[in-house]
Amino acid sequence: MKRQKYLLLWGLLLIVIIALIPVGMNLFSASNPTQQASPPGETTTDSTYDSADIPTPQPATPTISQTYDLVVIGSEVEGILMAKAAHDEGQKVLIIDPREKPGGQLIQGQMLVLDEPNTNKKKSLVQGEMKKLYNAYNAGDIRTEEQFTDYYNSLIQGIPLESGIQIDQIQQTDTDANYAITSLTYKTKDQQSHTIAAKYWVENSDYNALTSKLHVTRIPGVESIFGGDKPEYMAATYMLRFKGVDWLKLHSATLLDYPLTNLEAKYGTNTYVDYDFGTGFNKITENFKSLDPQLKLRGINSTYQKDGDVIINALLIYDVDPANPESVQAAIAKGKAEAPRVLTFLKENIPGYEHAELNGFPDYLYIRDYNRFETDYVLPYEDVVASKMFWDNVSIGGYPMDIQGTRSVPTGKGYGKPDFYGIPLRSFELKSYDNVLVAGKNIGASIKAYGSARITPTTALAAETIGIILGHETKKLRDLNEEDFKRIHQYLSEDYNIKLD
Repeated sequence: MKRQKYLLLWGLLLIVIIALIPVGMNLFSASNPTQQASPPGETTTDSTYDSADIPTPQPATPTISQTYDLVVIGSEVEGILMAKAAHDEGQKVLIIDPREKPGGQLIQGQMLVLDEPNTNKKKSLVQGEMKKLYNAYNAGDIRTEEQFTDYYNSLIQGIPLESGIQIDQIQQTDTDANYAITSLTYKTKDQQSHTIAAKYWVENSDYNALTSKLHVTRIPGVESIFGGDKPEYMAATYMLRFKGVDWLKLHSATLLDYPLTNLEAKYGTNTYVDYDFGTGFNKITENFKSLDPQLKLRGINSTYQKDGDVIINALLIYDVDPANPESVQAAIAKGKAEAPRVLTFLKENIPGYEHAELNGFPDYLYIRDYNRFETDYVLPYEDVVASKMFWDNVSIGGYPMDIQGTRSVPTGKGYGKPDFYGIPLRSFELKSYDNVLVAGKNIGASIKAYGSARITPTTALAAETIGIILGHETKKLRDLNEEDFKRIHQYLSEDYNIKLD
């Protein structure tokens, strides 16, 4: 009898266990997201969870380590002048540079042959900090690489600058059809990660290190006037350095060929040599045959540095992509390989170079032109030729509209010399972004207008002016109006000797 009772109890217990198994399975399924029951009315032989149905985990908001008034990305001298001006006005400024060394085209590319914008009456349009540099350059006090480096270092003194960084992530907001950068995360050379915030961010690289990652529209480039169905850019230059040049002999030889008509008949248009600078000789250089179709020796722009040292802006390199390190390094290698052949050619064809030697090589290139993106106002050709001035002028230009050559149009093309014209703040405010500015060759301008506006003293003046304004004004730049600029232009003139109206 007892045996029957035990069997009955064990039977009841077994029934309870069997009944609880589905409940246990349901509890297991709820706690393990890799399991899923089939939807009602369906059967499945695969018990794995469909990953498409799992909500993507949202990354945690990065912790901001520092907040700045102004963060400049890149170390080209134009943006450096904005950083310096803002810093001098009490702003908290940071410069982060994706390049391994600071200085850009001026220091690493050794573009030490300075162009000067002027009016048609030959009045110089160089103003602000650049005026100090040009005065020293024209006087012969800043000519060598070491002297330019000392000058550049004086600009960044006291401003934190970190080279060799890598931009990892950009956090943005999108409100009222406008974007804004809220923070940026970057890694240092030693792979340390930093997230920073800023009121304003500045694109100051020659390859769109910042703006290429944003919601932007490219301004048509050289292809829009030379033809072509893909983006095209003016040639870069590999600067050539020589020592042992008898500059006095070069100067004297060209004087003997005057009047000017005889000089140009012998050497080419715009040939001119004084005690400091030499230009032209295109009738000579057109006979130089490069072994590489990517390279061309054009007319010469040269500066006598001192003690027989000369630096030349003349060796063009087509199709360089500054955003591609392999393209840049290949171009530099080709420039170095061509330099001895150029030396031999100059020794045989131009007076004063008979005993010249090569005098070292730049580590980088002079990049004239790359992608530019729409700003609030894209300066057109028509404004330049009409000498239009703007209520929000931040610079004044007057350089010829010079479009350097491309592989398809090797000699380039000129579109005339304007008298003078204004450049508005809006040409440096990135379209659709409340807090992104562009500096230097990133200016918003049509390609013909860009041929004039691109030179350093013109965009450097704009950058310095913007830096001063950031330190003075409490309004956002976009909120400044015509009345505000009457006051701004007044203190720029009275306190900084920058005249823009």
